[in-house]
Parts: sequence; structure tokens; C-alpha cells
Amino acid sequence: EDVFEALRVVEDPELGMDVVDLGLVYDVTVEGTAVAVLYSLTSMGCPAGAQIEQDIKDAVGSMEGVDAVTTELTYTPPWSPDRMSDDAKFVLGF
Repeated sequence: EDVFEALRVVEDPELGMDVVDLGLVYDVTVEGTAVAVLYSLTSMGCPAGAQIEQDIKDAVGSMEGVDAVTTELTYTPPWSPDRMSDDAKFVLGF
């Protein structure tokens, strides 16, 4: 839960919403002081992909007690608006 909360500062710059509300964070694994984040993007050609990945690493890496952060980008299952929170759907008109 703490990691998901930390990830709320990471925004998709094209949509102006955080990656948690957008449903882009698929899984978080914590093993000791290492955190792995499985995430997706809204599309394979997302121009903000590299920035989002770096922001995920920075946000989680700045957490107290975290010594290592790994990220894995996946498109399985493909992201869809169904993964968004109700608030994100409302704001984006879905």
C-alpha cells in the first residue's frame, strides 16, 4: 500500500493523471529492501514511456527503507480504460 501511495506522484504527462488512478501499475512486489514494479503504458508507442519509468524509479527509490527498485514494462494484459479508477474515468469522461 505504501508503494502504491508513493506512485501517486507519478503522472502520465499526456493525460495529467497519476499512474495508479490510470490503472497502469499492475503489481508491486516487496522483498526486504527491494521493490519491483510491474507496469504498463496506455499504448505501445507512448512517447512518455521513458519518463514514466524514471519517475516510478525515483518515487519508489525515495521511500525510506528502499534500497533497490526494478521496473518491468508489460502489455499483457493490454491496458484499457476499464483499469482506471472511477475518479479517473470521471475526469477523463469515460
